[in-house]
Amino acid sequence: MISIIIPTLNEAELLPGTLNRVQANRAPHEILVVDGGSTDETVALANASGARVISSAQTRRAAQMNLGTRMARGDIFLFLHGDTWTGPDTLKQIENALRQSAVAGGGFARRFQSRSRLLRLTCLLGEWRSRCFRWFYGDQGIFVRRTIFERVGGFQDMPLFEDVDFSRRMARQVFPLVLRRPGHFRSPNDLRARRRFSGHAVV
Repeated sequence: MISIIIPTLNEAELLPGTLNRVQANRAPHEILVVDGGSTDETVALANASGARVISSAQTRRAAQMNLGTRMARGDIFLFLHGDTWTGPDTLKQIENALRQSAVAGGGFARRFQSRSRLLRLTCLLGEWRSRCFRWFYGDQGIFVRRTIFERVGGFQDMPLFEDVDFSRRMARQVFPLVLRRPGHFRSPNDLRARRRFSGHAVV
């Protein structure tokens, strides 16, 4: 089973879309929303969706995601941001990828919902970076086997780039894979800035 772990802090505007799209996947899964003290409707919306809601005293994503893994039941973790959309076959793609014993985990290619050539170029360069250097940003949707996650010690408590740090440590264990299902991100100018990234993604 895949445990989808979503750290949140005031994500009410876009979280419902994220949850709806995850739930459209037919592969066995559970959804854990780990909330860092939202003051909007995030928790109520997550509860209404049927997700497991876990309260965290920490607002940093690293601590929230680590807490989620301790509560999770799956043997595969998928870490999503609260504004990241999955496709209808995202979980099946992960299952298929991890049938290869040499693959530890990985992430997805991403695209912006914008006609901007600059943003398209940014995504292409990001995919090249992931394929060459084997590290990922959290908005790419990072997936990993539980055993590998525990072996590398989870996420380090960092204010920024805990995702890059983790994926680089993961890559030292077993081969990480970049799944090329195009993702779509709204332009950062379209939405209010969030903790690290203003945007909306589909992996």
